[in-house]
Amino acid sequence: MLKKFKLLVMLLAIIFFATSAEVNAAPNWNTNTIQATGMGVTNPALARTPAHSVMIARRAAIADAYRQLAEAVNGVQVDAETTVEQMMLTSDVVRTRVSAIVKSAVIVSEGELAGGGYSVTMEIPMFGGHSSLAETVIERPITVEPIPMPAPDYRPPVTETRPSYGGYTGLIVDCKGIGYLNPVMSPVIKDVTGQKIYGHKNLDYDRIIREGMATYARDMSETGRAGSNPLIVQAVRLDDHNANPVLSADDADFVLYQNQQSHFLENIAVVFLY
Repeated sequence: MLKKFKLLVMLLAIIFFATSAEVNAAPNWNTNTIQATGMGVTNPALARTPAHSVMIARRAAIADAYRQLAEAVNGVQVDAETTVEQMMLTSDVVRTRVSAIVKSAVIVSEGELAGGGYSVTMEIPMFGGHSSLAETVIERPITVEPIPMPAPDYRPPVTETRPSYGGYTGLIVDCKGIGYLNPVMSPVIKDVTGQKIYGHKNLDYDRIIREGMATYARDMSETGRAGSNPLIVQAVRLDDHNANPVLSADDADFVLYQNQQSHFLENIAVVFLY
């Protein structure tokens, strides 16, 4: 009994002295991962040896990283209207699966801190196939809807910078200058009439679960997903809580026209610049 009491005291002391209440975790929408850095220190009165002190601090750092990952995952936007946390509140299955995903986080870096303590960085992918966060929260459509065609009377303009058939490898939607684009796991691209020209129901479900629907880039150096010859269009506004870019009618038709040849939308070679 005395042994159990001592163990309880030790665990409470570790929690009290060894973890941080701060959250150093957030999704990386360019790599489609979530990382958290946990910090741990030791109550010197509990450490029997220097090695034991490091072990306690490491365990505390891992526990802190798990806590932060759970908080970060809860706040991830699945689409413009729904967060992971909202889905967990309405589904025991989602809650159980998300908990298992957080527990499966891997350590990507760790080490002792100068002056004492320990740091552990852990990561989970948002996409990646079976049992991933994406598979848990993105619903498989009953049928795949075809990507729309351009307007029947559409004729693409021919310019030096935008040839009528450019062999484009991907699509970059520039969302800078029109407000802050809120990243989501399942984005939609629309035209000004509200027609959806790109969404998860238009795509191979298994592929988007593995690779995601798009990456979010701060500058052109992060747009590799769109390939070596991307088509670049400027969004005219952001809809649905600033989550979904809207294109002009002409740009939307041009994207769909070019996609008939290159199929970059089906290949999910899409980047949002924000």
